[in-house]
Amino acid sequence: MNASLLLWGVAFGSLGLGYFIYGKKQGAVVPLLCGLGLMVFPYFIVNAWLLVGVGVGLAALPYFLRR
Repeated sequence: MNASLLLWGVAFGSLGLGYFIYGKKQGAVVPLLCGLGLMVFPYFIVNAWLLVGVGVGLAALPYFLRR
């Protein structure tokens, strides 16, 4: 574990918490699930570049899948 993984994990986790709260209050499924994914996935990825790629993808997904 290095500092970059920790900082990226905190950044994506906090963004995921925001998506999760928004999705729960609005009743929107896509932000809710992306928020859960953003909070959980940093625990399972050990490569910094992959962590950033998956995190940016999950963070952008609600913008493209508006329901």
